[in-house]
Amino acid sequence: MTEVSDDERLARAALTGLSEPGNVILARFVAEHGPEATLQAIRNGSYPGTALQDLQARLAASEPGADLDRAAKAGAWLVCPGDPEWPVQLDVLAESESTEGAGGEPLALWVRGSLELGVITQRACAIVGARSATQYGTHVAGELAAGLADRGVTIVSGGAFGIDVAAHRGALAANGYTVAVLACGVDIPYPRAHAALFDRIAEEGLLVSEVPPGSTPRRPRFLVRNRLIAALSEGTVVVEAALRSGALNTAAWAHRCQREVMAIPGSVLSPLSAGTNQLIRDAGAILVTDSAEIAEQIGRIGDDLAPVKAGEQRARDALDRRSQQVLECVPVQQFQGIAQLAATAGVPVDETLAVLGHLLLLGFVEHVGAGWRLSAAERTRNRHASTVERTGS
Repeated sequence: MTEVSDDERLARAALTGLSEPGNVILARFVAEHGPEATLQAIRNGSYPGTALQDLQARLAASEPGADLDRAAKAGAWLVCPGDPEWPVQLDVLAESESTEGAGGEPLALWVRGSLELGVITQRACAIVGARSATQYGTHVAGELAAGLADRGVTIVSGGAFGIDVAAHRGALAANGYTVAVLACGVDIPYPRAHAALFDRIAEEGLLVSEVPPGSTPRRPRFLVRNRLIAALSEGTVVVEAALRSGALNTAAWAHRCQREVMAIPGSVLSPLSAGTNQLIRDAGAILVTDSAEIAEQIGRIGDDLAPVKAGEQRARDALDRRSQQVLECVPVQQFQGIAQLAATAGVPVDETLAVLGHLLLLGFVEHVGAGWRLSAAERTRNRHASTVERTGS
C-alpha cells in the first residue's frame, strides 16, 4: 500500500521534468505547499522566482502520464517521498548546504529494477573516482566493491567509465547489490558502451534518476546527481581522482551530509591520485586500504572491526631480548670463537655460551670445533631479495 495518492504521484512526475535536478527554490516550495499546489502556482503565475516563465513553458509540453507509461514499459516506476520504499536518508538533503545554487531533496526518483530502493540502501557505500582510471585504480575499486558486497553492503556509484563501472562490476561479481545513479533517464544507456551492464544492474540491483525516462544527459546533471550518491550511502570512498575530479564533488557532498569520507592513497607521481592524497592531507578523509577498513568506518561502534595489520612474523621475533642480542653478532659465513663473540655482543662468556646452546637447539646457529656461525636455514631466511635474485641468475 502506498501513502502517496495518484494525483500527487502524477504531480511529482510532472515536476521532475519541469526543472533541472537540484532546484533548491522549487524543492522548498514543494516541501511547504505540496506538489499539486506547486503545479497550480506555476500555471496561474503565483510561483515566486525568476524561473516562472521557463517552468510554464515546460509545463505546457509536459505529459507526466506518458512518462509513467514509458517508465512502466522499461520496468521502471516513480518513487515519491511518503512511499514505503523512499530512502529516508535522503531527508538530510533538505537541510544540507547547497552549492552553486544546487541541492535540496529530490522531488521524486525514477527507479528501474526489481528491488526496493529503501531496502537495499539501508546499508550502502559509495565508491567513486576518475573516469580515466589507471589499472591500479580499477583493480582496487573492483576488489573493494566485491569485499563490501560479501559483507552485505550495497555499492552505490554513477555508472561512468573507470572507477564507477569497476565498482558496479565488482559488486555484481560477488553476487551483491549495486545502485547506479544516472544523469539521464533510467531507460537511456549512457555511456552507450555500458548498455549491457545497466541491463544487468536493473536485473540484480537498481538504476536511479531524478529526470523522467527518455531524458538525455546534460553536463550540470552529473555534479547534481552526486549529492544523491553521497546521501544514499553511509560513506563515500574516493579511489582515484585528479585535483579537478567530479569525485571530489561527491566527497564534498558526503561531508555536507555528515557521511564518512574515505580515500585510497596513491602514488605521489600519479596525477590521478593527487585528489585522493589531498583529501587525506587537507580535507580529513580517512585513509583506507581494503574493504574491512571501509566496513569498520561505516559500521556501528564495536561492529565490523577491521583486523589489525602487522608485518611478517619472523622466527627471531619470538626470541627473548638477550638471545636476539647475541644472535645479531653471530657471523654469517666465517666461524667465530666464543670469546670474540661475547666481546662483540657485550655479554659475559658463560652467558653467551648458554645462549648459543639455546640458539643451536632452535636451529639459528651451527657449531664446528670452537667456532660459531649462522645456520644454513638462517642464512637463507636473512638473505636480501636482491641478493637472491642476483645469485639465482
